[in-house]
Amino acid sequence: MTSTPSPAHGLSPLRTVQVLGHGSGGSAAHVRSLAEGLVARGVRVTVCATPEAEEAYGFSAAGARFVQVTPRMDPAGMAALRSACWDADLVHAHGLRAGLRASVALRGLRGPRGGRVPLVITWHTKAHTEGARARVVHLMERRVARAAAVVLGVCSDLVDRARERGARDARLAPVAIPCPRPGGAPGGPADDDPARDKERAELGAVDRPLLLAVGRLDPYQGHDLLLDAAHAWCALDPQPLLAIAGEGEQRAALQRRIDSERLPVQLLGRRDDVPELLAAADLVVLPSRWEARSLIAQEALRAGVPLVATDTGGTRELVGRAAELVRYGDATALARTVLDLLADPVRRDALAEAGRAQAAGWPSENDTVAQVLSVYDELTQPVGTVQPV
Repeated sequence: MTSTPSPAHGLSPLRTVQVLGHGSGGSAAHVRSLAEGLVARGVRVTVCATPEAEEAYGFSAAGARFVQVTPRMDPAGMAALRSACWDADLVHAHGLRAGLRASVALRGLRGPRGGRVPLVITWHTKAHTEGARARVVHLMERRVARAAAVVLGVCSDLVDRARERGARDARLAPVAIPCPRPGGAPGGPADDDPARDKERAELGAVDRPLLLAVGRLDPYQGHDLLLDAAHAWCALDPQPLLAIAGEGEQRAALQRRIDSERLPVQLLGRRDDVPELLAAADLVVLPSRWEARSLIAQEALRAGVPLVATDTGGTRELVGRAAELVRYGDATALARTVLDLLADPVRRDALAEAGRAQAAGWPSENDTVAQVLSVYDELTQPVGTVQPV
């Protein structure tokens, strides 16, 4: 016979609801990790998300109760969300749209502890919008920031943004990268690794440098900038090969450019073997217009693969001195930095070592759960209770 673990935070078990929207892979993976850690500490967790997210991330397998909720503001979806929240001590939404839906669902709802149900919102990224749509997003951000008891930003840029939008309490809360995926290369690339040789052979990069980019093919990921930079190494012998893993709306346009400009670039499509691709690569390139806490940057540094990235958002805060950073939009600087690194194996080795050291200092999944749980305790502590010292 098994027993439920005693709550590490005291009193009766907290009942929490985690709300996901469409959910990027990073935020959904974070909720999966958070649910598992909270359940292990005696917290009751309900995850409201799409069936696709449950299938991909297995919230139920982590010990959470899964409630199917559409990521829209339709009456049926909002009714399901409100029903899931009716007995919650605290609701934690992940992302702007999830935060908006949660704030509406909680309107007028009284928690089992007698007061309003506290809402915590984690901002994992920011919306990339222009024109009239940007104004709508600005208003949404204001409403969500002001509705939350606490806004957690995964990088300082997002914390500052929440404060600018009127958050009463905004805090830095870096999200831990999940444990290394099977097949990764925690020790970094090795020239005599048969699996690495096989991957490079399949890509056509046996006797040429291999550059890797991973991310959705959308305008904000900066792949056009990468293609501009690729012209700089067309004259090299052998030509470096740039492999781009990911799918998205820009695929056809990028492929047309690659074909018409005869660029040494391959679009790999969606790949589930990113650790193997990392192990095969000489460099990882991240040309994004903005990143909060890039998953591929974290995976590259952890695996000891040198990284060249644009100096935007939370990237500098994440990588410190363990990567080469260039100004966004400067294809010449990006190309020059890549070429300099390809010509300097000593510098590449130094970056690989620095990357692993930087990654060792990032918060662990346990650290992330502990920080979030301390926020929950603070918000659900009965009035007049003194926190233990």
